[in-house]
Amino acid sequence: MTATIPPAAPSPAPSPDAASSTASPHALAPAPAKLPAVTYVLTAGTFLMGTTEFVVAGLLPAVAADFSVSIAAAGLAITVFAIGMIVGAPTMALATLRVPHRVTLTAALLVFAVGHAIGALTPDYAVLLGTRVLTAIATGAFWAVASVAAVNAAGPRASSRALGIVLGGGMLANVLGVPLGAFAGQVIGWRGTFWALALLAAVLSVVIARSVPGTSPADEPAPAPSADGPAPAPSIRAELAALRSGRLWLVLATCAMVTGGVLSIYSFISPILTDAAGLPQAWVPAALMGFGIAALIGSVLGGRMGDTHPLATPLVTSIATLVVALALLQFAAVPAAALVLFVLLGLVGLSANPVLVGLANRYGGESSTLATAMPTSIFNLGTAIGTGIAGAGLASGLGTRGPLLVGAVGAALVLIPLGLLILRERGAHPVR
Repeated sequence: MTATIPPAAPSPAPSPDAASSTASPHALAPAPAKLPAVTYVLTAGTFLMGTTEFVVAGLLPAVAADFSVSIAAAGLAITVFAIGMIVGAPTMALATLRVPHRVTLTAALLVFAVGHAIGALTPDYAVLLGTRVLTAIATGAFWAVASVAAVNAAGPRASSRALGIVLGGGMLANVLGVPLGAFAGQVIGWRGTFWALALLAAVLSVVIARSVPGTSPADEPAPAPSADGPAPAPSIRAELAALRSGRLWLVLATCAMVTGGVLSIYSFISPILTDAAGLPQAWVPAALMGFGIAALIGSVLGGRMGDTHPLATPLVTSIATLVVALALLQFAAVPAAALVLFVLLGLVGLSANPVLVGLANRYGGESSTLATAMPTSIFNLGTAIGTGIAGAGLASGLGTRGPLLVGAVGAALVLIPLGLLILRERGAHPVR
């Protein structure tokens, strides 16, 4: 609540407290709301989920050797996870509309734990791929609900901060989770990394069950009626109607191309650095950490730039990504250049993602849960297609140049839907 200043009138001399509040305008501002502990519990969940998607990128040689498959085939563990996320994010957003948040989040973590335990035990590569799909669907369910649960728990005064922290768990996974998982895999084996993820998820499921309120959209107070009548209750028909925007689909196509290009290179960085650049395997976790830190910085900078330049920011970063990808294609055999360019790819390659998510929310309707979940699904569609083609390129005569070539082509294709969106926006709002 904010203080109310009474109208001027004859009154007794003000007290020292009143004088101090009048002298300092900051004394009238409400103190920032404290975030509830559940915010950080949910952040731990998004950290685990973000770690598992790409931790395999640092474990490819070990996984390939254990199952006697090629490194390109081992890369399918990343591709199929992305496919599971394509299905899981929008499907779970709809399926859990009326399910209590606590139930959805706890179940997602338990399925995640079981999937990693089975993956750590199985001697069959097909079973491992199946567990990757299963854990991806669980990840989609968690991501679809965690943001809403965080906002509800924090309240309106702290909802933006809570959302930023929870989603930041996924970005932190790129900075710490993936390189630490890759390092652990070198020390205790890739199965040890999977066991660690399973154990952490099982423990976190208990914490979630005890700390997240058992609410769902159906339990929340109905929105106040507008001048046009009462606000509609959550429904699948209303959610699907939000997907009619042509601009939304241009943004989603851009999302797919961005991740398709960047993550084609990221997912196969282990063979690129060891085979093409001749670096020892011990350098891979450090390279992944450098990419993650750069991506975190780029995401923050890109988000700030996107507040004032929502279309120019993706355009500039896409052109920069194309330049870096082409440079990697040219200088991948030079160890120092390969490392520096890979970190630069992290800085520019994913920096427009917060802007693209914001544009998707704007064009799809900010009240649509499905429109909010669609970028996650489409990012993973790009990942699935890009890594699938990149793996085929790696297995071909192109070798390590295959993923690099796919990454460069993907970076160039970003400019097509993004350019169409910019032209459409300029046509709707001509410069005078």
